[in-house]
Amino acid sequence: MAEPMIPSRAKLFIGILTSRDDLFEEARKIIENKYGEIDFATAKILFTHTSYYSSLGKNIFKVLFSFKKLIKREDIVGIKLFTNKLEKKLSGKDKRLINIDPGYLTLSNVFLASCKDYFHRMYLTKGVFLENELKYVAKKFEPWEWTYPDYRKSEYMHFFYNVRRIYHNQLKRQ
Repeated sequence: MAEPMIPSRAKLFIGILTSRDDLFEEARKIIENKYGEIDFATAKILFTHTSYYSSLGKNIFKVLFSFKKLIKREDIVGIKLFTNKLEKKLSGKDKRLINIDPGYLTLSNVFLASCKDYFHRMYLTKGVFLENELKYVAKKFEPWEWTYPDYRKSEYMHFFYNVRRIYHNQLKRQ
């Protein structure tokens, strides 16, 4: 019989989706102030995968970034609730202007937090679910059948390979 064990801390990442540089910068500063130093980030990645986010404006972009400080995996619940509140604060009353999605990376998976239930998502607590977006097999990230189209892009894969390398080095130093 296997004994329960606490897994290693995970590598927090956050994706900010918007069409406005000012909102992006404000969100990034608030998030960095709360979760600490950013250790890797993408350039702006053009987002054209769905019309679901049309309220965000034209020329929507996403920036992904990871944090130096590792998190307990269960902390993703509070992080998702915080980013939802921040989205509402920055968007105002009329329409959504920004989307902020937190997740975490382990040596073998990339997980994304959500407040929407679906067959492939695991319920955590407080209305937050966890979705496995990518698995790391044979030295490469592979998507699942449900993986979002943007998470299949080379820019995203490049980000996760770099973040995984940083994370692996952090774990070796512990």
